[in-house]
Amino acid sequence: MSAIPSNRPMLSEGLADALTRAQAQVNSLVLGKSHEVRLAFVALLSDGHLLIEDLPGLGKTTLAHALAATLGLGFQRVQFTSDLLPADVLGVSVYDAQTRAFTFHPGPVFTNVLLADEINRAPPRTQSALLEAMAEHQVTLDGVTHALPAPFFVIATQNPVDLSGTYPLPDSQLDRFLLRLALGYPSPESERELLAGSDRRTMIAQAMPLLSSDDVLALRSAVSDVHASDALIDYVQALLTRSRQHPGVRVGLSPRAGIALLRAARAYALLLGRHHVLPDDVQALFAAVAAHRLVPEAEAASAGALAKAILHAVPVD
Repeated sequence: MSAIPSNRPMLSEGLADALTRAQAQVNSLVLGKSHEVRLAFVALLSDGHLLIEDLPGLGKTTLAHALAATLGLGFQRVQFTSDLLPADVLGVSVYDAQTRAFTFHPGPVFTNVLLADEINRAPPRTQSALLEAMAEHQVTLDGVTHALPAPFFVIATQNPVDLSGTYPLPDSQLDRFLLRLALGYPSPESERELLAGSDRRTMIAQAMPLLSSDDVLALRSAVSDVHASDALIDYVQALLTRSRQHPGVRVGLSPRAGIALLRAARAYALLLGRHHVLPDDVQALFAAVAAHRLVPEAEAASAGALAKAILHAVPVD
């Protein structure tokens, strides 16, 4: 498959350099996870959200803090628990006796980067409170719509092993996450450096902001200018079609999943300094975009394995 380079202008030299340095800084704080860090930037620049499924202590919160510090964006962390209420996330209107009117007090969702820690421990009503915010970048309370800051980026975490007392995210909520990834255990070299080096929290506190909210919005605009050829779009459509016909898949990928895959591939190409998408970009992202959107026939089947099988079943013309 041949890719047609775009004639649209590349990023300015200053913005491209700042993006490169921002990725390098996050990689210096989250050691040995360059691919996962790149995927986090893909989610951010694609105007999507990120779901990290992994065991405690593997750097999920560190990655969120490192991103927020590097980007110079507002950051809030909410620990989701079984007694968390929607108002604890969105905010609440309080009656003011002096003015005889209700005053809205915004919740932690009114930030740029929101870490929803262990999101599946909150009841469905609280989980769904995030749905409008993630999809529409706004919150409606008491009939009044409040716009969220731009950019707005949710990083949610959950533990895939300890499921006691949790509420699995519904498909509609999962679909709002552009990417799902796992960090995994570090390599021996990275783990040694973590053990012998400085405390990550101290390093994050000392990290310099290398991008601004305006820079992130400019990068998101540049992502939409990355060229995807007709042949590349045919390849993505073939993957969608295969996912609906593949043995072991009960519910395949929707057109919205295809749009998400293309948007993520454009961001991935931009991060690699290209203004055109290659099949390699789609392949690098497919499992992270598709696995949490697939519904296997058997409950014990691995959606990740199905995503890889679908990818291998579709040839690149």
